[in-house]
Amino acid sequence: MFTGIVQGTARIDALADRPGLRTFTLAFPPGFCAGLEIGASVAVNGVCLTVTSLQGADSADFDVMQQSLAVTTLGTLVEGDRVNVERAARDGAEIGGHPLSGHVDFQARLAQLRRPENNHVLRLAVPAPWMRYVFAKGYIAVDGASLTVAEAGRDRDGSGWFEVWLIPETLRMTTFGAKDEGAAFNIEIERQTQVFVDTVRAALDERLGPLLPALERLLEQQGQTLEVGVGGMPALVGGPRSA
Repeated sequence: MFTGIVQGTARIDALADRPGLRTFTLAFPPGFCAGLEIGASVAVNGVCLTVTSLQGADSADFDVMQQSLAVTTLGTLVEGDRVNVERAARDGAEIGGHPLSGHVDFQARLAQLRRPENNHVLRLAVPAPWMRYVFAKGYIAVDGASLTVAEAGRDRDGSGWFEVWLIPETLRMTTFGAKDEGAAFNIEIERQTQVFVDTVRAALDERLGPLLPALERLLEQQGQTLEVGVGGMPALVGGPRSA
């Protein structure tokens, strides 16, 4: 388990491909590897990876399977790139962010970047159907960092966007300050929210049964969709379409 509090950035020193695997050699900040052992878990841009070998005092190797390379942004990284890293949480550790598994759900794209004074605002585009799990003021993990969703918007096709505001300290400790519009991020949704939304959706489907498709078609004609709201009740998304 991880806390979503990024402990620094690491540099990709080397990449090596073998059938079905890519080995990453990461150079960590001084002291990061203290007590690190083979078999330990490290979150790399939000992806839980296992230490396969240690290379000196501040470097280690990780094997990444093809599925992880395909689902996450790890498959696009090259030597010299920097990544967010966090050691696995120990028993009794303070959860400064929110509990993370290190299992990435999807990738989001940086649709818009704004820089108001002393802030850094990222608007991320979310593919369908993942937007159903993202709510304003809720938690979300972006490249392994636990962040609070400031604003969110949903489209009728199940896609949408959300915004996060980053303070200077977050920019100092992560790679976010170097990202430009179009960049991809690994996203892990908050698991309790996912379970809650899926449970309510399943209950609605069970109760409404064959009436649900007809209701959804009717709402679509009015420019609306049916989603699960923050309080667990069905919520209308969208509004009447203009003539």
